[in-house]
Parts: sequence; C-alpha cells; structure tokens
Amino acid sequence: MTRSLIAEALGTCLLLISVVASGSMAETLTEDVGLALLANAIATGAMLFVIITCLGPLSGAHFNPAVTLAFLLRREIAAPKAAAYVLVQIGGGILGVMAAHAMFDQALLQISTTDRAASGRYISEAIATAGLLFVILGGLRSRPEAVPALVAVYITGAYWFTSSTSFANPAVTIARSFSDTFAGIAPASAPAFIAIQIATAIIVAPALTALFKSAD
Repeated sequence: MTRSLIAEALGTCLLLISVVASGSMAETLTEDVGLALLANAIATGAMLFVIITCLGPLSGAHFNPAVTLAFLLRREIAAPKAAAYVLVQIGGGILGVMAAHAMFDQALLQISTTDRAASGRYISEAIATAGLLFVILGGLRSRPEAVPALVAVYITGAYWFTSSTSFANPAVTIARSFSDTFAGIAPASAPAFIAIQIATAIIVAPALTALFKSAD
C-alpha cells in the first residue's frame, strides 16, 4: 500500500512537472501558440510513457482520479485504497506544479487567470475522458504491454483534437488551477471540468467493461 501510494504521488507529480514546465519553456522560446502547444503535447506524452512503464507495476499507474474511479466501479480496487489514491494524486499534482514553477523562478503557487469555461470545452472534456478510459480498458483487454504507448499517443493527439486540450483528469485540473502559466485553468473554470470528468467515468466505465467482456 505504501509503495503504491508513493508511486501514485510521484507519477502525478512528474506528470504535472512535464505539463507545466514544458508549457513555460515553450512560452519562453516561442511566441507561436501552435508551436507551444505542440511542444507541450509531446513533452506530456513522453512523460506519460515513462511514468506508466516505470510505476505501473507498483500501483497500476492511475495518476488520475477518473481512472481510479473507473477501476473502483470495476471492483478492481477497494474503496479505501481508491480514496487514498485520489488524495495522493491531488497532492502529488500540486507538488509537481510547485516544482515546475521553481525551475522557472516563479512563485511556487499561483492562481490561474486562464478562463476555459465554454460549452464546447465541456463537451471536449467528456470526449477526452471517455477516450482515455477507452484506450486504457481496451488496451488492457487486447495488449496490456502496449498501454503506456497507447495512453501516451492518445494524450499527445488529444491535445490537438479536443478544444480543451484534453485535461481528462481531476487531479491535473486542480493542480493546473494553481499555475498562471500556459497550462493554467482559472479556479472558476475547474469545477465544471472536474464534474464532467467524474460523470463521464461513472457513465463510460461500466459500458466499456461490458463492451470488452463481450469480446471473449
């Protein structure tokens, strides 16, 4: 239990470092928003591959309360352990944001001013979260060893084909509200994103479980 919690905290921390720091680096090096987003997406996808591969054997590599909720609904994780996962994911994410800020000599904790509230982005978050769960559960059903690459490639692409740039993760959403950088989200925008991510997991996880079981 201790090792799995450390793995979840560390993985989420590293994920947020990659998201926030690569965005800050991109802003430093270019004024082209498209190029900055590309750099942000590639760095995030690369880090996802690394942390899922290295930490997956220790905790299952959730790094995401929506993913933990999906496994709870599938009865593959006990409720107390799932709750502990969510707490360390949020804490690890905030520590990752602080580490990213420290590397760029910024205030460790900030309040984002990036308003992301829009109906299209809410729809986008539902699609992004459903797609992520599809990739994870489908990958576990067909080729478990490919899950790190599948998630990395999916999120890299989802940065571009979703209008929200694919947060798809309540812990990431919370942590990014403490960063007034390229990757930030205003605290007023975050609750709707989180509610949609959680609702999508509740709806989609049982449906995907049934879908992939029927493939036997």
